Amino acid sequence: MIIAFSVTPIGAGTDVGRAVAEAVRVVRASGLPNHTDAMFTTVEGEWDEVMGVVKQATDAVIAVAPRCSLVLKADIRPGVTDAMTAKVATIERYLAHE
Repeated sequence: MIIAFSVTPIGAGTDVGRAVAEAVRVVRASGLPNHTDAMFTTVEGEWDEVMGVVKQATDAVIAVAPRCSLVLKADIRPGVTDAMTAKVATIERYLAHE
């Protein structure tokens, strides 16, 4: 499965970068394929391991903020691996032929 998620500290002031960095640190330490951009962090793996990483990342934010918002989108395709890379490669292939 692939999960794109965003965890945002609430009530911790206007500078949320440090708290978000702690969440991203958790994701990167997981060893699962991942990508972070300006809006979401995407993680790929099995259901339990990916959801575990999302929980740990959320816990990292809650450790420094009294509240957080979690937005999550999932693509669940049992038996498929490396979809994060394959999906982007498909789009790039179409773009190259236009």
